[in-house]
Parts: sequence; structure tokens; C-alpha cells
Amino acid sequence: MAALETEPQHRLPVRKLVAASIGNAIEWYDWTIYATFSIYFATQVFPKDNPRLALINTLAAYAIAFFFRPLGGYLLGRFADLRGRRTAMLLTIVLMAGGSVAIGLLPTYAQVGWLAPILLLLARVAQGLSLGGEVSNASAYLAEIAPPRRRGRYSAFFYISTGTAVLVASLLGYALSRSLDAAQLASYGWRIPFLIGGVLGLVGLWLRRSLEETEQFEHNKAKAQQLKRPLLTTLREHPKAVVRLVGFTMLSTLCYYTFFSALTPFAVTKRGADAGDVFLALSIATALFIVLQYPMGALSDRVGRKPQLLVWSAATAVLVVPLSTLIGPGVGNLLLVFCVGLGLYTAMTSIAPAVMSELFPTELRALGIGSWYNLTVALFGGTAPLVIQWLPGSTFFVYVAVGAAIAFVVILTMPETKGETLR
Repeated sequence: MAALETEPQHRLPVRKLVAASIGNAIEWYDWTIYATFSIYFATQVFPKDNPRLALINTLAAYAIAFFFRPLGGYLLGRFADLRGRRTAMLLTIVLMAGGSVAIGLLPTYAQVGWLAPILLLLARVAQGLSLGGEVSNASAYLAEIAPPRRRGRYSAFFYISTGTAVLVASLLGYALSRSLDAAQLASYGWRIPFLIGGVLGLVGLWLRRSLEETEQFEHNKAKAQQLKRPLLTTLREHPKAVVRLVGFTMLSTLCYYTFFSALTPFAVTKRGADAGDVFLALSIATALFIVLQYPMGALSDRVGRKPQLLVWSAATAVLVVPLSTLIGPGVGNLLLVFCVGLGLYTAMTSIAPAVMSELFPTELRALGIGSWYNLTVALFGGTAPLVIQWLPGSTFFVYVAVGAAIAFVVILTMPETKGETLR
């Protein structure tokens, strides 16, 4: 009882949480602007004679980079388990910001021919490797510095940063779509947000230099050094953790790329929505997404992780197809789609670092999350923009609903972990 009575006196280390989370914000800002502005720069990087093929090729580069995320998750996750979360997070932010600047300064196909898409792909590969390590390392860091009874609250900062980054990207898209015409956006406007991403990377690097290493890592690094085949160890000694991580990450990934990335080109190119209306609706819904993170994280510290995950997966399975029928011209319908979808999604995102970190012991935590989380994201997230372009009508949303049903069944098998001390 004494521990419970002192809980309200706890003060969040906001500066530390912001410093840890800002790298994730920059990572997701860069990935989001690529998906958001792909419809504008596709014909600058690829031949202009077939705009649809140019867009497909641009989205293919987006997807290919996803398949470097598992490699980045493995390499940088193992690096973090051996050398520390802080050092690994500094490395990831340098890779991501460098890739963003490279894309912002990319020569066009008209200037250098096929060298342009090759350079684009190389920049995307660097970002894929970076993001593969960033998610797992930042998640582990936030979970490891949190008191057991407040891990949900600390975890909420992860997607507060992500949501803020996506909101900035969305507002940039809205502002640029209103101030520049299509020709100007295709000519130079799309470069602006990528170059801003490079500047934000320098800010994030400066803030992360002040972070201290976690005690969990310091106490367990000797165990990590003794492991010879760590990835095989996750399968041999923690198979249920791997299956559960893959199960709920599949749905989380589909939700993220449906509402934050894929719906923008889908609404504009397939449903005749105005680009400015889409950016406005997404911006308002993203603000709601950010506001709900901390309350939902705090709720999980009271009622548990499992109930929130079950509500999120069940509601998504039931509602995503009906919501898809509202996508089209008009801000009102778009706002309803984005707010309901992203509002439900906060039940998962607010506690994602806590849930993932509670699956694995410290000596395997960054590698376990990094490898299996990113493999799942590569399979289901990297292909989402392509699949939504290829599938007819609302078929893609049926695909998401099926993923939600599968995730619901997987979540049913999970034990409750709120308040438990990390292994």
C-alpha cells in the first residue's frame, strides 16, 4: 500500500523522455513525408511518360527499403544489446537524417537518367536500416527507464513523438498543397520537407547526446555478450513471445500505413478527394491521436495492456470496412474516417514500447524486438501502399479486417503484464 500511496508524487523525467523520443519523431517524419509526397516526385525521379508506372516504381522503392528494416533491427538491435541503447540511438538518427538530406538534394531523371532512382533507393536503404534499429532501441530505452507501475505512461511518449512528426509532415503537405500548384510541387516543392528533416536530425542528435545509459542494460550486458546465436535463442527459448509480437505488430502496421500513409494517395487518385481536404482531415485526426496517447498509456497502467489490445483489434475488425465506404470528396467524411481509425489505434500505440519490451529479457530485448517487429513491418507495412493501389474498391480494407481478427485471437493468448518488473 505504501508504494501505491507514493505513486502520485512521481515526477515524469520529461526532458529525458523527449530526448529519447525525438529521434523516433524524426525517423517517422522522414518515412511519412516520403509516402505523402510520392505522388509529386515520382515523375521527377522516374520517366515522365507513364505517371502511373512512375508512382508504382516510387512506391516499390518505399517497399524495398522496408525489407532492410529487419536487417537494421538485427544489426542495430544486437549492437544496442552489446554496446548500449544510447550509442545505438545516436547512430540511427545520423543514418536517417543523412538519407533525408540525400533525397532532398536528389538529381532528377531528366538530369542523370537511371542514376536518380538508384540514388533514391540507396538513400531509402540507409533509412530502412536506421528505422529498423530505432524502433526497438527507443522502445527498450523507454521501457527500461520506467518504474514498473508507470511503464504505460512512459511508453506513451513514443507515439506522442511519432504523432507529432506525422502531424508536422501532414501540415507541411497541407500548406504546400495550398501555396503551390501541382507543377511547382513536382518541380521543387517536394524537396522542402526532406531538407527540413535533415535539420531536425541535427537537433535530435544534439538532444540525444545528453542521455544516460539504462541500468537494465548495464546490469545485463555481460549476459548479452555470452550469447552466441541470439536470434535463434529468441525462437528456441521465447517462441510464444515471437508469435505474439508478430501477431499484434501485423495489425498495428496495417493500421499505421492505412491511416497515416496509404489513404492519402488512395483518396486522391481513386476516390476523387481534394488533396488539401485529405491533409486537413489527417492533420486534425493526428492531433487527436497525439492528445490520446498519455491518457491511454495511463489507463493501461490501471486496467492492463490486454483489455486495451482486445478492444482495439475487435473494433478495427468490425469498423474498418464500413469506414472505407466514407472515403471520398468532402472534409466531413474524411475527418470521421481518420478520427475513428486513429482514435482506436491509440489503444495500441500508447503502450507499444511497454508491450514489446515485456516480451523479452534485457539481454535479448533490442534484438528480439528489432528482428521480429521489423520483419513483420516489412511484410505488411512496406507493401501496404502498393496493395491499396492494386486491389479493387474496398478489398484492401477487408484485408485489414482479416488481419485484425487474427490479431484478436493472438492477443487472447497473452498474459497480463502491467506492473511487472522487466526481466
